[in-house]
Amino acid sequence: MRRIKIKNFVMPYFIVHGSGRAEPIAAMPGQFRFSVDELVKELITTIGLGITSVLLFGIPASKDPLGSEAYDDNGIIPQAVRAVKKYFPQIKVITDICLCEFTSHGHCGVLADNETVKIDAAKTLELYAKTAVANARAGADMVAPSGMMKKQVAAIRRALDNSELKKVKIMGYSAKYASAFYGPFREAANSAPVFGDRTGYQMDPAASYQAAIKEIAADIAEGADIVMVKPALAYLDVIREVKRRFKKPLAAYNVSGEYSMLKAAAANGWVDEKEAVWEIMTALTRAGADIIITYYAKELAKLLKI
Repeated sequence: MRRIKIKNFVMPYFIVHGSGRAEPIAAMPGQFRFSVDELVKELITTIGLGITSVLLFGIPASKDPLGSEAYDDNGIIPQAVRAVKKYFPQIKVITDICLCEFTSHGHCGVLADNETVKIDAAKTLELYAKTAVANARAGADMVAPSGMMKKQVAAIRRALDNSELKKVKIMGYSAKYASAFYGPFREAANSAPVFGDRTGYQMDPAASYQAAIKEIAADIAEGADIVMVKPALAYLDVIREVKRRFKKPLAAYNVSGEYSMLKAAAANGWVDEKEAVWEIMTALTRAGADIIITYYAKELAKLLKI
């Protein structure tokens, strides 16, 4: 079996406006919302542990129906990317491309009306493309569209190429399920939908392998450099099947709920946290994940250095 390596981990971060802010996230013990200056300080430790990639999520100063800060060149994510690249040019910066954190209604795209969860696909893809270009111009090495909108990878690839940003890679959230395990993230990013849910555009957890394979194949055909299965732990079978079918690098997102439930069990003395998290990462690697996005990245890096 392939060995677990520090370079395979991606550490996610939540970024907020202001300065001197390192706000604990109640639902995710050990995780914080960082202002840009505090993120820079935090990354000294992260890079020192051997972690080479980070994934950034932004929390805007204000929200509106179109999520306009997402694609503002002076928005929170471009600010964070510029700062990280200034001080740590060697680290790979990945940015999440979605609108849920930025919209006043909390959905991942532009709504066709204000009362139903009906997405205006054309407008949404336009704004995803603008967001990706804004992040790439700031210095992002890779963008990661997570909204599960049809043709999102193609729209972003075309926009990047037309903006002379062909070297910027795309990691598609290719098989992203409408999961119960996202709850803590929605608190961390203040991104819960104001009404309705996301089942109309995220995948049914009970869907067949064929549904995941179809989504993965579409992203690859549209230009994705890396594909992803999200969540990770409850979808080991999907990860294995995707790895068997495709040759592209495969990411698995060990999501907030998977992190938080283990933290809660450990806090109550019900499981040995180090042994349990190591077991999970071993399973993800054995299933076929080449890249593991996890809030445990720093703790795992420490274990691997022992």
